[in-house]
Amino acid sequence: MKKIINLLADAICRAMAWVWSKCGHSFGDETYLKVRYFLLMRKKLNLDNPRIYSEKLQWLKLYNRKPEYTTIVDKYSVKDYVANIIGGEYIIPTLGVWDSPKDIVFSVLPDQFVLKTTHGGGGLGVVICKDKRNFDKEAAIRTLEKNMKTDWKIQMEWPYKDVPHRIIAEKYIEPDLVTKDLPDYKFSCFDGEVTDVMVCIGRSTGNTMFYFFNKEWELLPLNKLGKQAPKGFTLPKPPCMDEMFDMASKLSKGFPYARVDLYAVGNKPYFGEITFYPQSGFDRNLLPETESFYGEKINLPQKNK
Repeated sequence: MKKIINLLADAICRAMAWVWSKCGHSFGDETYLKVRYFLLMRKKLNLDNPRIYSEKLQWLKLYNRKPEYTTIVDKYSVKDYVANIIGGEYIIPTLGVWDSPKDIVFSVLPDQFVLKTTHGGGGLGVVICKDKRNFDKEAAIRTLEKNMKTDWKIQMEWPYKDVPHRIIAEKYIEPDLVTKDLPDYKFSCFDGEVTDVMVCIGRSTGNTMFYFFNKEWELLPLNKLGKQAPKGFTLPKPPCMDEMFDMASKLSKGFPYARVDLYAVGNKPYFGEITFYPQSGFDRNLLPETESFYGEKINLPQKNK
């Protein structure tokens, strides 16, 4: 019964948060985020003296606004930015760019490719084609059109405000031939210091799991799976993992916090994206000790709004 009550309360809070996203901006950015934080996280947002991770991410949304962030969250323009830092060999090739899903020229694309909205976050606006002969183009266009309408104001993620709404096509990166999986490697970075990598496995089966490791490839108890894992549990370490930690460090310098997402195909790393606000800072699945650990690592800059 308690679980059902919690689920109902959560649904009501999320519905109220959605309503607030439609009408709350007239009360000002701070008030908007405070109400939304309370509805989604079930606790008060402290912006005067933020201490934990989720609070500091909301603070950074409001008071750490720099023009270059718009370039970095744009899935198209970020490629040149990253190439200038770590080299173009780590960039997944772009196959085309269009202003509208209806403008996509499917005839120029290979049998396998990935389509993305350039302003999307959190995995939204992504369509994967593994076989063009059996690919539903109309369904893909509908999905992309829906995500072209994403409004940055809902989550108050300011960097997305001026990102052009476009579609890019990228080369399809092959998953592991045995597991049929392509793990994500998401690095937690604090102005160049990389504390850990979150390894995301099982997306191909719909049973996604997350495990955190440090640079020495020791399992970290930063989530429930990590805390409950049997002694000695591990995952395969990509041969290029040390190189990936170094890439994440270089790409995150100058940012109080950033998550750098990379892929590994054999011994070859590839850049995915740089995210400033994972789950927009509203992740209720984080352990309290993880919220505190990451919060202590984030050194807030001077206000810049």
